Amino acid sequence: MTAPEWRISEWLNSPEPLRLEAQRGRVVVACAFQMLCPGCVSHALPQMKEAHQLFAPLGVTVVGLHTVFEHHAAMTPTALKAFLHEYRIGFPVGIDTPGTGGDPMPQTMRAYGMQGTPTLLLYDRAGNLRRQVFGHVSDLRLGAEIMSLLNDTRMADGAGDDGTDGPACSVPD
Repeated sequence: MTAPEWRISEWLNSPEPLRLEAQRGRVVVACAFQMLCPGCVSHALPQMKEAHQLFAPLGVTVVGLHTVFEHHAAMTPTALKAFLHEYRIGFPVGIDTPGTGGDPMPQTMRAYGMQGTPTLLLYDRAGNLRRQVFGHVSDLRLGAEIMSLLNDTRMADGAGDDGTDGPACSVPD
């Protein structure tokens, strides 16, 4: 099943807006994050930087999705631009479109039913969402899953394992 399109209000580190559908033929690794999420800053974003460096030459698109569900006043596009510069994040980052009608959940986060940040999204070459994990995934596991998708083999379903290996920031009730 084809995954829902990202709902992005602005793209950073990209000369033009990225659409998930336009990435067909490429493996896509996306990470939903918040710049004030400790697990994102210490684990997920460094991992995405490394994935971008290692796998982009092999046809993998790495994308950050800044999904702000708390501390809205502090996490502005201007603050995010400074954050990306300071942390030397060069891969494309989309700012998730805010919720509507007083909904604090950003639209992409809501469309995917994300629990919080970081959330890893892995898409196959056909644009299908093959894996969604809330929390940190080990580098070895992520690398193996990316290579599996690059080799067009089916990933294990992970039955009995939620796939997380570390800290995460949950959406408040």
